Amino acid sequence: MSLPQTPYKYSLTQPLYDWHPWNMKWILFFGALIGSGICDRETFSGHQVFRINIRNEDEISKLNRLVNSDNLKLDLWKSPSTLGHPADVLVPSFSLQEVKSFLEDHGLEYSVAIEDLQIHKEMDSIVKSYPHLVSAVKIGHSFENRLMYVLKFSTGKGRQRPAIWLNAGIHAREWISSATAIWTARKIACDYGRDLVITSILEKMDIFLLPVANPDGYVYTHTHNRLWRKTRSVNPRSTCIGADPNRNWDSHFGGVGTSNDPCSDTYHGLHAHSEVEVKSVADFITNHGDFKCLIDLHSYSQLVMYPYGYTTSRVPDADELDMVARNASKAMASLSGTQYRVGSVGSIVYTASGNTIDWAYDNGIKYAFCFELRDTGFYAFALPADQIIPTAQETWLGLKTIMEHVRNNI
Repeated sequence: MSLPQTPYKYSLTQPLYDWHPWNMKWILFFGALIGSGICDRETFSGHQVFRINIRNEDEISKLNRLVNSDNLKLDLWKSPSTLGHPADVLVPSFSLQEVKSFLEDHGLEYSVAIEDLQIHKEMDSIVKSYPHLVSAVKIGHSFENRLMYVLKFSTGKGRQRPAIWLNAGIHAREWISSATAIWTARKIACDYGRDLVITSILEKMDIFLLPVANPDGYVYTHTHNRLWRKTRSVNPRSTCIGADPNRNWDSHFGGVGTSNDPCSDTYHGLHAHSEVEVKSVADFITNHGDFKCLIDLHSYSQLVMYPYGYTTSRVPDADELDMVARNASKAMASLSGTQYRVGSVGSIVYTASGNTIDWAYDNGIKYAFCFELRDTGFYAFALPADQIIPTAQETWLGLKTIMEHVRNNI
C-alpha cells in the first residue's frame, strides 16, 4: 500500500489537511543519513503553503511587494486569477514569522493550506523508494478527521510476524519526539541491508512507526498554542477542550496522577480510550495480536523508563527491563556523552495512571519502554534545531539496543 499521491503543486480544492497534519518549524537535516540517493537529498522541512485572499488592487500590490522580497525566498505557486480569489505561496521555514508579520500588519487574510511540505513528502518518499520494505498502513483518524497512518517496515511478504511499535508525538508540544521518529524511519529504511543489527531484526520481526500520535494537538501547537499538550476533542460537560492521551489508556484508568477536571493538562478523558487517537492505536495493536515491544517517545528530561507508572511497585520483569534500559542508556551516552537516567515511571518521575506503556505491559507486551528525550530543562520543549540530529542519532542507538534484545528473546 502506498501513501495517497500528492503532486508537488496542490489543488485549490484539496482539504487544508489530508493525512499529514504536522508541520515542523525546524529544518530537519535528513541528508545527515548515511548512504546515497534518497538518503542524501535536499529537504523542505517546515516549509508551508500560505493561501492569501486578495480582495482589491491594493492587496495585489502588497502581495507583489511581499513575493518580490529576495531575502524571503518565496515561491508564488498560484496567482489570483481575479479579485476575490486566493494566491498560493510557498514559504520557507526561515521566513515564516516574517511573512506572517507582514500579512497581519498589512491586513491580508491568509490561512495555512499545507502545514508541512516535508513531512508528507518524507513519509511518501520512503514508501516509494523502498516499496519492498516499507508500506503505509491506515489505522484510523483523529477527532478532527485527520487520517492516521503508520509506516510498516517488513520483509515478511505479507505474513503476520512478531512486531515492534514505535510511538511518538502523543503529547502535542513534544516536537522533538516526532522529528526523531521521522529521522528514525529514514534510518531504518536506509540501513536495511547495510547494518547487520537492523537487517537481522527486520528478517525476524516487523516494525511499525507512528510519527505523530496526536495530530490535532500537534497542529494546534503551530497555529495557536505552542505548549498545548492534549488532544482537541470536545467535552460535552465542559467548554475546555481535549484530554491527555497519555492518561486515557485502559490501564488503571482515572487513578493517581490524572485529573477529572477537563481543563487540566492531565485530564484523563470521559472514559478509557475515549480519545479516538488512542483507541485507533489500541485497536490496531490488539487486533494484530503479536506485538513484542512498544517504545513511546516523549520529551523532555533524558530518561529511559519502563512500567509501572500508576504505582511504584515493581513489575514481575523489572530486573530484565531495568537491564535493557540501562544498556540502551549506555548506548545513547556512547555517541556524545548525553546521560539518560533509568527507572520505572512511577519511581523516577511521578505516578501516572492510564499511560501508554502500562497498557502495553498489561496487555502482554513485555518490552514496554518510554523515552524522555533531550534536554533536562534548559530549552525544555523548545529544543533548538541544531540539537535535532544529535538527539535522533543517540536515540537511535538506544532504540536499536532494545530492539536487538527483543529479537534475541522472543
